[in-house]
Amino acid sequence: MTAKQTTISRRHFLGSTASVAAGLSILPSSVIAGLGHKAPSDKLNIAGIGVGGMGYRNLKNMETENIVALCDVDWKYANRNSFREWPTAPQYKDYREMFDKQNDIDAVMIATPDHSHALPALIAMRKGIHVYVQKPLTHSVYESRVLTETARRYGVATQMGNQGNSNEGIRQICEWIWAGKIGDITRVDAWTNRPIWPQGLERPEKDMRIPKTLDWDLFIGPAAYRPYNEIYTPWNWRGWWDFGTGALGDMACHILDPVFKALKLEYPSSVQGSSTPANTESCPNAEMVVYEFPARDNLPKVAMPPVTVTWYDGGLMPPRPDELMEGEPMGNESGGCIFYGTKGKIMCGASSANPTLLPTREMAHFEEPAKSIRRIPNAMDGGHEQDWIRACKETPQNRVKPSSDFDYSGPLNEMVVMGVLAVRLQSLQRKLLWDGPNMRFTNIGQNDQLRVLAKDSFEVVNGDPRFNKDFVTLPAKQMADEWIRHNYRQGWEQI
Repeated sequence: MTAKQTTISRRHFLGSTASVAAGLSILPSSVIAGLGHKAPSDKLNIAGIGVGGMGYRNLKNMETENIVALCDVDWKYANRNSFREWPTAPQYKDYREMFDKQNDIDAVMIATPDHSHALPALIAMRKGIHVYVQKPLTHSVYESRVLTETARRYGVATQMGNQGNSNEGIRQICEWIWAGKIGDITRVDAWTNRPIWPQGLERPEKDMRIPKTLDWDLFIGPAAYRPYNEIYTPWNWRGWWDFGTGALGDMACHILDPVFKALKLEYPSSVQGSSTPANTESCPNAEMVVYEFPARDNLPKVAMPPVTVTWYDGGLMPPRPDELMEGEPMGNESGGCIFYGTKGKIMCGASSANPTLLPTREMAHFEEPAKSIRRIPNAMDGGHEQDWIRACKETPQNRVKPSSDFDYSGPLNEMVVMGVLAVRLQSLQRKLLWDGPNMRFTNIGQNDQLRVLAKDSFEVVNGDPRFNKDFVTLPAKQMADEWIRHNYRQGWEQI
């Protein structure tokens, strides 16, 4: 049998014997010895895509398993750690080649720039490969929806890399709110100190020589082609619209996570964005986004009325609650959120860290409700990744899902990247009404136009200031449709 035929037969055999596997999707290696690799009931065979930065840290938390392939478009960046750490794993620049050549991959970790999350995840799931994808899950609303539906169709174990979702804090917040400890919640404020990378930039005019260790065409991937400049990568990509999602994409999956989970949010009914100058190329330095959500089904001990969630970043902050003492910090160094209930307030840091009632002195006599949510040990120190690995080894029928699997993190991510849409569409100067099931704004017409900053310069001429601002006019509906569902560059599979 060829290697491809062997792998297909193996997967078919394992699926057909799920009932005998006692909850494991893969049988002991003694039963299927000689098929080319250790059975994942013993150890998973994990591949990494995007392994130079956060991907390396994820793989370190997964090295209880076999690391069998490493893929990165920048081999100099990847050689700082991952290539040295796992020198026997085959190295690739193109994940499509990796998937074609290696039939021994059971699971894949994806930590590429935002715009390159969806395609490798989709390819993997179609092959029956389990996927772990860094936050934000995707670059667009439509990509999130596709990954959510694909994961359901193929029955694979999935997880987004927002580790705080497995931590104790988010569970405490949910249990306190569901027990009615602060009453019904109609408002939440959330914030972050990001961006801590360059934003508000214009496209560089000077092209640069592409480093020999970087495959620039593969870095661009499905985005529109542009000449190379060192300002884009590594790391700084997240400040450019084509590659990243700015501060919202970087931190909202951590900070809005307890809001989405505890308040059982679904699609927002409307969204509004405002910011410092945002141009055609790069995310703004600071922004505010207001989401409105309709009422949800009430819980036994608390109602779920309509709620307004306001996001701040770039140094913008919500008003300080009166209950905080002078000098008492809001959240932690990366941000946080505050829930405003009819009977009290809850504050936490980024990743749901250190939740507390306000004023904080009320915690001295607070009686916590019974624990009702499954706990995950060492969530921030590898537990999040290990919980996904555990789920990979269980059958779809018997699997206990990871807490941030795509059924949860897909809709969460849709909310996050909708905030990006609101900022990019802010020149319409209106509350944007959202039809969640159909992924479209209902109050943007064919004749609506966006006025977006293209160039912004300042000079002093004969002692007088001269501001030079150039704007472009864009068709609003066409651009909204493109940002909701991207048209990929020729040569890349269209999702």
